Amino acid sequence: MDVTLTMDTAQPRRLDQMVQGVLGGAMARPEGPLKVRGAATYAAEHAVADLAEGVLVRATITKGKVKAIDEAAALKLPGVIAVLTGGPLLRNPAQGQASEAPEQVLPEVHYFGQPIAVVVADSFENARHAAQTLRVTYTEAKAEVDPETASTVERPKKSQIETGDFDAGFQAGAHQIDALYHTEPHTSAAMEPHASIARWDQGRLELWGSYQMLKHNVAELADAMGLPESKVRIHAPYVGGGFGGKLGIAPEAVAAAHAAREIGRPVRVVMARQQVFDMTLRRTETAQRLRLACDATGKITALAHEDRVSNLPGESYSEPVAQGTHFLYGGADRRFTHEVARVHRPAAGSVRAPGEAVGMIALECAVDELAEAAGIDPVELRLRNLPKTAPKGDLPFSENALGRCLKEGAARFGWDKRGTTASRRDGDWWVGLGVAAAVRTNVLEESIARVTLEPDGSATVATDMTDIGTGTYAILSQIAAEMLGLRPDQVTVKLGDSDLPKSSGSGGSFGAQSCGSAVFLACQGLRAALAKRLGTTEEELTLKDGTATSGNRRVPLADVLDSGLSATGHIKPGDTEDDFAIAGYGAHFAEVRVHAFTGEVRVARMLGIFSIGRVLNRLTAESQCHGGMIWGIGSALSEELQHDRRDGRIVNHDLAGYHVPCHLDVPQLDAVLLEDTRDDQANPIQAKGIGELGISGAAAAIGNAIFNACGVRVRDFPATPDKIFPHLPFDDWG
Repeated sequence: MDVTLTMDTAQPRRLDQMVQGVLGGAMARPEGPLKVRGAATYAAEHAVADLAEGVLVRATITKGKVKAIDEAAALKLPGVIAVLTGGPLLRNPAQGQASEAPEQVLPEVHYFGQPIAVVVADSFENARHAAQTLRVTYTEAKAEVDPETASTVERPKKSQIETGDFDAGFQAGAHQIDALYHTEPHTSAAMEPHASIARWDQGRLELWGSYQMLKHNVAELADAMGLPESKVRIHAPYVGGGFGGKLGIAPEAVAAAHAAREIGRPVRVVMARQQVFDMTLRRTETAQRLRLACDATGKITALAHEDRVSNLPGESYSEPVAQGTHFLYGGADRRFTHEVARVHRPAAGSVRAPGEAVGMIALECAVDELAEAAGIDPVELRLRNLPKTAPKGDLPFSENALGRCLKEGAARFGWDKRGTTASRRDGDWWVGLGVAAAVRTNVLEESIARVTLEPDGSATVATDMTDIGTGTYAILSQIAAEMLGLRPDQVTVKLGDSDLPKSSGSGGSFGAQSCGSAVFLACQGLRAALAKRLGTTEEELTLKDGTATSGNRRVPLADVLDSGLSATGHIKPGDTEDDFAIAGYGAHFAEVRVHAFTGEVRVARMLGIFSIGRVLNRLTAESQCHGGMIWGIGSALSEELQHDRRDGRIVNHDLAGYHVPCHLDVPQLDAVLLEDTRDDQANPIQAKGIGELGISGAAAAIGNAIFNACGVRVRDFPATPDKIFPHLPFDDWG
């Protein structure tokens, strides 16, 4: 049976009436023991017979054409099977949900590090050695690599928005802020590098890869290889992190598939860490101008958020920097401008919380500056500016607990003890507190799942959904167990196989709610079928501890099943996404210590309060919040891709030079979920995404705390000591 729901209206809170009591609890991941024992098989670890190894070769110019590749010396080396320089090699990865292959432009080169060849040998070492011996000659062309001076700057029409009269409204404000902020590029830097194994069997391509969205990845790989989608199957049962970097098919997958077809045997291609940095998507740098004006009471009357980002020529994606701004604060006079500089750096694309992760650094620091100018407490200023309807489109909020998050966070964090700027000193350290709002747009994606009640009363969930370390196996187990009255260990979840029913995939913080809704609907279908067999209605049926109860009749679930029972759930977005502003909300609070003589910043503690509708698994949700907050620490203090200004190459393309927070950088993090909230317009399980909400605004809270600690306002992130030291109040050497 097929249960299909299009989200056109608010849905009843059916899960609130279930009695098994497993949903929302802090359930550990069922696949966790496999991972800690090394028994969970990741992309490069699958045992495939007669496997050859491929190594990608990168361009060493920024723009031009490959004139010739001398393969002769490489082909004479031991174990070398082939050097492939043509065919369907990708210029760069596909953006998430592209469902088509990116450009394949060889022999043209568009950025330093672009893949131009793949060398195949009987071992990785032999392939790498041969790749290093290739002699490549180029015809070079002039390249522009600096977004600030780029000659081609585009302004997408849909991103230029003006309401009211901003110029007049800004000038009329009692207090005004006009500030320019910069954020440096980021990379996903997932622990598992991009890796693929490709095998052909009677014209069908089978690929084991590290990917997040299989239904789109199948379409992209099929397009790249000139195949119908029915001829491609992708396996991704375990993915060692994605953060957006594995949304779309990447060069190593196409190289492996192409090489395997050419040499007639399976091929594995694993990117080295430096190749991951060079050949996968980066988050763009941003330049953002924020102008805010408020009246004498602190009410924001005018707001402008103008930004410039960059990408390769021809790429359609551009970072939606002001995305969060549309949800947060009012003001009748508003202006948004968005520019895309076309430069020859590696392609820009989605990285965790595209838009909000960097846009809210500037917005929330600017709001703090406005509070300072108006002489109003930063929490209070935000509370005074909570709109009744969404500023963009004047839509009603489906659910908005931002005010509650701010108030509860302030009380828990001890905000009332926050002193004035540069007023608190502990030995050689200035100490300060900062706050920032958090928002992340919420999306429901079409998703399908099949749930089967087996003859013994256990259940099997099947969908091509992926688990990128976010807890999908656990969450889908809990939803099915709650709906069917089972223990989670009685539910088997099958994921990461593109031959299974097509789900939303993991990304955009929509995976759990979209795929979870499909599982919920399938279970509703099973409940209806069971009720019919018992001569009752679904509403009157109680399933608990493997037993079905209706009225005075109580029977083991297995006795009702005979040969088993299966149902498919199918969720589709509908009118609610157009009729309501649907987003998750939160508030970040940070305490920092700034060294009085060096400008070193240490985060002493952080608190995040989050409203995400129904909490599906408290443990995995809190873990997602912690991960986002840690990334916020990195964005605030250390993470930056550094491009050589001469040729655009990434110069710190490994985890030695790209500084993610380590254990000693991260203090005790407290993530508090408002577990009693529900969002009836979001989906039938009333849940909203959490994976990206935790990063949104987190870096701004740290930046604002730095100002409160020592009086230095950082507008260029990350806030490294060199940006703080020259402005420290050295008149008091303590």
